[in-house]
Amino acid sequence: MNPSLDRLLRWAVSLAFVVASAAVWWPVDARAARIKEIASVQGMRSNALVGYGLVVGLDGTGDQTTQTPFTTQSLNAMLQQMGVTVPAGAAAQLRNVAAVMVTAELPAFARPGQPIDVTVSSIGNAKSLRGGTLISTPLKGADGNIYALAQGNLLVGGAGASANGSKVQINHLAAGRIPAGASVERSVATPLALGNTLQLDLDSADFATAHAVAEAINAAKGAGTAAAVDGRTVRMQVPPGSDARVAFLADIENLPVTLSRPAARVVLNARTGSVVMNDAVTIGACAVAHGSLSVTISTTPGVSQPGPLSQGQTVQADKSDISITQQGGSLIQMAAGTKLADVVKALNALGATPMDLLAILQAMKSAGALNAEIEVI
Repeated sequence: MNPSLDRLLRWAVSLAFVVASAAVWWPVDARAARIKEIASVQGMRSNALVGYGLVVGLDGTGDQTTQTPFTTQSLNAMLQQMGVTVPAGAAAQLRNVAAVMVTAELPAFARPGQPIDVTVSSIGNAKSLRGGTLISTPLKGADGNIYALAQGNLLVGGAGASANGSKVQINHLAAGRIPAGASVERSVATPLALGNTLQLDLDSADFATAHAVAEAINAAKGAGTAAAVDGRTVRMQVPPGSDARVAFLADIENLPVTLSRPAARVVLNARTGSVVMNDAVTIGACAVAHGSLSVTISTTPGVSQPGPLSQGQTVQADKSDISITQQGGSLIQMAAGTKLADVVKALNALGATPMDLLAILQAMKSAGALNAEIEVI
């Protein structure tokens, strides 16, 4: 074989090996995302609908009308609309009817005749909506107009039984869903065909992200197509015609954007004790001592009896013992950490529970040793 050809072949094999293994050693940017995942077009959103209705056909698990008079009033009003007159003062004890609230989400671009799912929830004291049928219920928007009409049989994901004071229940029985249970009667206008500009709203306010989105759109569609208005808004010049605008947005949604490092934040849930922090959280050098203080109160019931012939009365005299226990904690020095793993390792060294971390992190923030924003939910 020709020596020069042999060297060329060896060089090509080596290059192919390097390219094939690049996915293993080349650092991958984990913060890349598509525009559709971090922003939405202004006005292209769903709208909440709500309505009040009646569920009938229950097996004795409906509202107790003596305690929910609005159920009887609603039933009488519905019967009057159907030509049935209920005698005044008639006490209807119906256990197969329940008053409910019906909610739904009207999606963007919904047109009359399209079905949407609805959720039905009891507002009285019905024990179960299982097996019930929702009577025709108009669903209104925030402006008071009717946008959909709901009716159908409920699906309740649960079961229950009770007898002689004993009760067994699986899941929640006072709410259910009706898939495709409402029909859209009116559509909501969208700004897609209005004007020559559209606006992108970012999910979170960040100037670097807004600038990156505008730069990505300009690189793909030409300079001047998009401009960042503020940290949450990007305004775009769109072509005329609905078909051209749909194609334009389809291209824009899939453009990749490299996100900047998020702001350091620690989220504390005071109800559950959950602590969540992102990888931008760092700590400065500090010293932390953690101990626990517990107070125990135990009460022993007792009886005080009077002496013989004293004509006294026997009374109850409880004896209470109170003890305070304090567990000491050693002073632990924490070095400055620049990675999330260092922060977690330092906090685990204290042996603190998640509830204890709520107080420790807030104290570290007050001392200036925690470089992060704390949000309590």
